[in-house]
Amino acid sequence: MHAFDVLGDPVRRRILELLAGGEMTAGGLCDVIRAEFGISQPAVSQHLKVLRDSGFTTVRPEGTRRLYAVDPAPLREVDDWLGHFRRFWTPPLQALATELARGKRERRLREQRAEAPDDRRES
Repeated sequence: MHAFDVLGDPVRRRILELLAGGEMTAGGLCDVIRAEFGISQPAVSQHLKVLRDSGFTTVRPEGTRRLYAVDPAPLREVDDWLGHFRRFWTPPLQALATELARGKRERRLREQRAEAPDDRRES
C-alpha cells in the first residue's frame, strides 16, 4: 500500500498521532480509537495491521501485551516527497513568524512605556 493511501485514512492518522507521544499497547490504542471513532476492536486491529505491514509502526511483545511504536522511515519518505512543495508554504509561514515577532516586540514596548514613569510630570 502506498504511503499516502495509508495516511489517507483518519483512523490510521490518529493512531500515528497517538504513537508520536510514545509506545502504546494495542489495547490502549483500541480504547482511544473506539471511543473517538466508534469502530469495533477488529476494525482497529485491521488498521494496526495495515500500519504494521506498511512499515509505519513496529510492534514488540511485552508479556501478554503488544507495544506499538512509530517507525519513522516511511514518514521520512513522505517528508522527502513533500520537500518538492515546501516553497508554497515556507515563505508565507516565515512572513507570519516575522509579523508575530514584530507584534510581540511592539506590544512589549507599549507595555514598557505604560509602566515607565513620565519624567515630564515630575518637573
